[in-house]
Amino acid sequence: MPSQVSMGALMTCTFGVAPSALVVLPTNKVLCEGPPAANIMDHKPMVNIMPFGMCSSIANPAVAGATAAALGVLTPMPCVPATAAPWAPGAATVMIAKMPALDNVSKCICSFGGVISFINPGTVKTMIP
Repeated sequence: MPSQVSMGALMTCTFGVAPSALVVLPTNKVLCEGPPAANIMDHKPMVNIMPFGMCSSIANPAVAGATAAALGVLTPMPCVPATAAPWAPGAATVMIAKMPALDNVSKCICSFGGVISFINPGTVKTMIP
């Protein structure tokens, strides 16, 4: 059974080099084992999803430019998440602030091709059916 995701959950991106922690603002007014609980709308870049160190996606314009300048040698550049769509699929059976709760099996797609997933949900006991 999936776990509820809360503030501080650790995420990875397929094109990032380091994990990042999810930031959940207390606007949903729901706590889970202490920190604020997340819903699928907690996907905003540089608000909820922080950088993953360096990005190696050639679809990222900064990486493409640096790679072209290095004569085709892949040159990672600093990550700037570009997540336009909410987390999917979420947990349709549990609502937080009128939106599906975010569980640890949900994924978020970066506009540069990366898939963001959870390695630690930030909770230990709270499961979502």
